[in-house]
Amino acid sequence: MSTFFDEMKKNFTEVPVVDDKIDTASFLEASESLVKLFDLLGSSAFAVVQKDMTGNITKIRANLLADPVGSATLQDLVLSEAKGKSKTATQGLLWLSRGLQFTAQSIRETVDNPSYELTKTFTDAYGKTLSQYHNFLIKPVFKLAMSACPYRKDFFEKLGADQAKVNQQILEWLEALEKIVKSIFEFFASGNYGKGL
Repeated sequence: MSTFFDEMKKNFTEVPVVDDKIDTASFLEASESLVKLFDLLGSSAFAVVQKDMTGNITKIRANLLADPVGSATLQDLVLSEAKGKSKTATQGLLWLSRGLQFTAQSIRETVDNPSYELTKTFTDAYGKTLSQYHNFLIKPVFKLAMSACPYRKDFFEKLGADQAKVNQQILEWLEALEKIVKSIFEFFASGNYGKGL
């Protein structure tokens, strides 16, 4: 029986990372697959999150199409933009990574606390990640989305009928996602590439 993870176009476990450099095209495909996870949460309140992430994926993909060699890895993309005036893709990557970090933290809290409902795990994760970057206009939108999370049991059933398989796959996917997000943030910090973005 197939699961949500089987149907992904690209899983974060499949994103090539060579010498700490992350393949841009694979990363974008895995990010697009992750955005579909919010469909399973079944609330239109998450449309804001999806729209934001998709918009940032589009910015990075435009850069990749314009300069396939200079943007082959996420690190190369940021370095090539650092030389110029436009930092559109770098900004897109920074905000997309924040969205990915929020998603990873939400799923991590959910996996590590089997008795907690998604409303709690997603709210806790938001407080630890995205909340610090959002102003008083955006925070209520996210709080509404968190309160609209489905029951944990329903969410996991939507991931797949074979719960043992789902539990194994979600952990593998989550560990790969966390590793990639950590690597991106470390890279941004190493050169202060997110300054002013």
